Amino acid sequence: MTDAVDNLPDNVAELRAMVRYRDLLIEKLKHQLAGLRRHRFGSSSEALDQLEMTLEEVEIAAAAEPVGPSSADLALAKGQPKRRPLPDHLPRNELMLSPGEACSRCGGRLKTLDEDVTEELEYVPGRFVVNRVVRPRMACACCEAVHQAPLPSRPIERGRPGPGLLAHVLVSKYADHLPLYRQSAIYGREGVDLERSTLSDWVGRSTALLEPLADAIGRHVLRAKAIFADDTPVSMLSPGSGKTKTARLWAYVRDERPWVGSAPPAAWYRFSIDRRAARPLDHLGSFEGWMHADGYAGFEDLYRTGRVREVACMAHIRRKFFDVHAAQGSAIAAEALQRIAALYAVEQEARGQPPDRRAAIRRANAAALFDDLGTWLKAQLPKISGKSPLAAAIRYALARLPRLRAYLENGILEIDNNTAERAIRGVAVGRKNWLFAGSEGGGKAAAIAYTLIETAKLNGIDPQAWLTDVIGRIADHKITRLDELLPWTYAQHG
Repeated sequence: MTDAVDNLPDNVAELRAMVRYRDLLIEKLKHQLAGLRRHRFGSSSEALDQLEMTLEEVEIAAAAEPVGPSSADLALAKGQPKRRPLPDHLPRNELMLSPGEACSRCGGRLKTLDEDVTEELEYVPGRFVVNRVVRPRMACACCEAVHQAPLPSRPIERGRPGPGLLAHVLVSKYADHLPLYRQSAIYGREGVDLERSTLSDWVGRSTALLEPLADAIGRHVLRAKAIFADDTPVSMLSPGSGKTKTARLWAYVRDERPWVGSAPPAAWYRFSIDRRAARPLDHLGSFEGWMHADGYAGFEDLYRTGRVREVACMAHIRRKFFDVHAAQGSAIAAEALQRIAALYAVEQEARGQPPDRRAAIRRANAAALFDDLGTWLKAQLPKISGKSPLAAAIRYALARLPRLRAYLENGILEIDNNTAERAIRGVAVGRKNWLFAGSEGGGKAAAIAYTLIETAKLNGIDPQAWLTDVIGRIADHKITRLDELLPWTYAQHG
């Protein structure tokens, strides 16, 4: 469960007002959507896509928040049509669950009275199938006691999606950047009618189910000696205004592969409604060690604790000189890029070596280059206009280089923060398709999904195969043995 429920008001009237606002917003969006569907040309077509995604995120946010009955229950309560039967053309896999041959009460022989059939829509790579779970109801010939095998646990209580289908929807949305309304259209071409609102409900409920696993990945990241941190803006609907505000999605990454560390790589994502310094301070409350990051001033509170030591990023320094050179063809910027390239050449030799060897290579081949870069930049500054973009790039570099020097002596550190930037890249691509979060709860659902999917990818695991396995097991899995479901454990036993 997400912790959004902790932020809900205690006043019943306020709660009712929140639910009423959400329902009115959904109805308003549906009304606008119906109108735009009648005019699918030109700019209205683009507006239709945006409205589809707006409604999608609002519904995911509603499903992710553990308050009140499910959307399916509400639909039945309102007298809306019941869900349609699963298409007849799909292949059926039948599983027979029998209570046995003998009565557990008296030992008498059982005879069949009737049977219950539960159909589950499942997705295996490339096709849909229907799993039919048949459970005969049997009576004892001696004492007439009725026996029936229990229905296996389902990922979504009273829902019909199988683990593979839920995994496919999550991966399609957050790894392949397919909004749910597009997925709905794709499934429709296969003769399977799954409305966007249904898929939204599944996403919200699946991420709530998987949240303990994302938390376990977060604890693994925070046990590292060094992490990489970055954040990216995400628009979020502002309740009551009909507008959006800028929220943030943070990525914290542990990756010891460059120095042959034994811990598996992992990426942990967190959502916040703003970029205040209190956010990373809260996220990293238990972390002690080095943190690779950009020059965001909000991290200063972390560094002042003494628990977290900063490692600046050469890639950010390089980027500023690259931009100046691309715009102006500056000879000074070109030489700065060449000097930085020489430092990266040393990293090619150090990559894949143990920490002590990496530190020795850097001391021998990079330390002098690093010092010369700083000395040379200081000498260039008086030669140019202090208000020029080049002067700004030099001042930035001179401010950041002292905070990067630690990498020269410590083999577990990197020259840049590109590891975190790569973790953010998928979010940057995805938000072009899903645009924004419907609420704080919806943003947290996205953070959970990204944590699971990106960590699987870092470990060379197919996220859909792993999530299919996990979603099928996690409901009955002991919380004390949650580490058994982590992607690197799956890789060992899969």
